[in-house]
Amino acid sequence: MFESAEIGHSIDKETYEKAVLELREALLEAQYELKQQARFPVLILINGIEGAGKGETVKLLNEWMDPRLINVESFLQPTDEELSRPPQWRFWRKLPPKGRTGIYFGNWYSQMLHARVDGDIKDARLDQAINDAEAFERMLCDEGALIFKFWFHLSKKQLKERLKALEKDPQRSWQLNPLDWKQSEVYDRFVRFGERVLRRTSRDYAPWYVIEGSDEYYRSLSVGRVILEGLQAALKQSGGPKPQPHAAPLMSSLDSRSLLDSLDLSHKLDKDEYKDQLATEQARLSGLMRDKRMRGHALMAVFEGNDAAGKGGAIRRVTGALDPRQYRTVPIAAPTEEERAQPYLWRFWRHVPGRGQFTIFDRSWYGRVLVERVEGYCADADWLRAYGEINDFEEQLHNYGIVLVKFWLSIDKDTQMQRFKEREEVAFKRYKITEEDWRNRDKWDHYVHAVDDMVDRTSTEIASWTLVEANDKRYARVKILRTINDALEAAFKKD
Repeated sequence: MFESAEIGHSIDKETYEKAVLELREALLEAQYELKQQARFPVLILINGIEGAGKGETVKLLNEWMDPRLINVESFLQPTDEELSRPPQWRFWRKLPPKGRTGIYFGNWYSQMLHARVDGDIKDARLDQAINDAEAFERMLCDEGALIFKFWFHLSKKQLKERLKALEKDPQRSWQLNPLDWKQSEVYDRFVRFGERVLRRTSRDYAPWYVIEGSDEYYRSLSVGRVILEGLQAALKQSGGPKPQPHAAPLMSSLDSRSLLDSLDLSHKLDKDEYKDQLATEQARLSGLMRDKRMRGHALMAVFEGNDAAGKGGAIRRVTGALDPRQYRTVPIAAPTEEERAQPYLWRFWRHVPGRGQFTIFDRSWYGRVLVERVEGYCADADWLRAYGEINDFEEQLHNYGIVLVKFWLSIDKDTQMQRFKEREEVAFKRYKITEEDWRNRDKWDHYVHAVDDMVDRTSTEIASWTLVEANDKRYARVKILRTINDALEAAFKKD
């Protein structure tokens, strides 16, 4: 894969200067069109051999284009804040919004390669990182992102010649850094693993471009032209290519009885039982959150359910056991303009808690396969692929030691009607009832089918759904607290 980058292409200065004038003008036009359309972001990943011109080329791109519309991010050693969260968190929070360009040094490929070259991980872990990168990039492209991946290459001979030349030149020796010398020492391993990564992750939706780095004119024009051609082609499209939805139904229709219909909603707790069990479980949760083993974990709780099923009251009983500094509640409503300019999962990734912390989601990423599906707020292809994206997201949380509990609070239609009327009649509860609640009730059966599909496709061994019989609020609150406590204790036992 790297052989063609060692041929020794070169361009004379006069040819270069003529070409640059046209290229700069075209790049600026495309960049401003990108801003105006604001349909997709552009991600440029910079990788390759140290000393092959990566920094110089990015510097030129900033000169040729409008730097106000470019975010250059360099991911060096992770900070304490980043270390306390899953590895991809630091990349998610730096994604450029639609209409802008992000340039990533030290990206996910850099980290997996250096870890393998240094012996910090083995081949199996490298392969897992490669699979994670593929899934991440496919998701970004499905959301509309345009990705360019550049590998700047030098042959081993060219690298050594460059190092010697710089070392002998007192005016340029300052350009040398420890990474250059280390690259020379591990060159063979770096190239071998680099070829493996490029071969496995060069896809039609996010291909690799290998750039020969020995001639500054050639490499600069090559990178500029690749970006220009790809950007112009994307801007001409009325919409990015979308995968076709599955033709087969998601759930089997052999039984007309739904998953939610099978719940026994008659479960109840009398007032005295409720007080005793609630106090017991709240005390248990308080102790578990203070347990020293919690330092190696974080906790996330997702609350979904029918309108008026009691999510707010249940959340208050959970937080009532804790110091306000121990938890954060994130209410999820319709996305803001800022959130709509990012991939769907971005607004949830930014709230992932650090170790020792607890985040509660009042509604969640499951809106994509519930309300957005039922109300037609997204295309079928979007919510169909969301099941896999959500499972990947939750697996990353699990792999980093985050305990994830997911609740669907279920009530029947009669109970919902009773609670709706109560909300309309009680002054301090009127804010809880909206026209949207009544519209959702008209689509009850559609939501039942969507919930059945959601549970079937996203209740996994590492992140199972807990269906909560919520006609009786007391029973539901105790069951939720007990489920959270059991999940924490199970995670602590594995430590």
